[in-house]
Amino acid sequence: MIAYKFTGPAGETRGGFRWPLPTADAPGEWEEIPGEGTLTTSVLCSSRVFHACDAGHLLDWVNAELYEIEIDESRGMIVGPDKIGFRRGRLLRRVETWNDRNLRLFACDCAEDVLPFARPQDRPVLESTIAVARRYAEGLATEEERDAAQAAAWDAARAAAGDAAWAAAGNAAWDAAWAAAGNAAWAAAQAAAWDAAGDAAGDAAQAAAWAKYAGWLLDRLGIAA
Repeated sequence: MIAYKFTGPAGETRGGFRWPLPTADAPGEWEEIPGEGTLTTSVLCSSRVFHACDAGHLLDWVNAELYEIEIDESRGMIVGPDKIGFRRGRLLRRVETWNDRNLRLFACDCAEDVLPFARPQDRPVLESTIAVARRYAEGLATEEERDAAQAAAWDAARAAAGDAAWAAAGNAAWDAAWAAAGNAAWAAAQAAAWDAAGDAAGDAAQAAAWAKYAGWLLDRLGIAA
């Protein structure tokens, strides 16, 4: 089975394990966690299995590097609601479209999507913040311009009692592109939820927005759903 694996820089996971990296000519070496028998949901969130995800859940697990991973289903695998647990796998290739430019532009897409939820008097500053973030993604704005745009958006968000549309714009200009992408999408989904009436409607709006942004991200990365 082919799935997706996020890691930190140089293939290191949040738990400190370092995956053998693929080269231009070959995949990484197989890695295995010893064990026998059928995997059950009780181990899905434990250190007794490796973890990966399908294309539809990339936004749930963003990190610095993204790889295609091959899972050896014969050694045990279990599919959960948002992740896959398995005992044996290897990194096949790095997803090169998971890069600074694409992730910043994706964050801007999410922020722009919730501009209608902002107060009319706030939109010019929001639009300016997003425009600077887009220019920075294309190498056309300085770090000083980006930092000033981010600070302006977050200061305004505090003044507007944490309005999620402001937060989405501020995150689009954030320093770490992969984190900017995830946080901008989350803030934008929250904006959709806050705009909806009632808890149930808000939850449904947030889930629908999250699914939409997940699809947008796949389009940016050139990955099939």
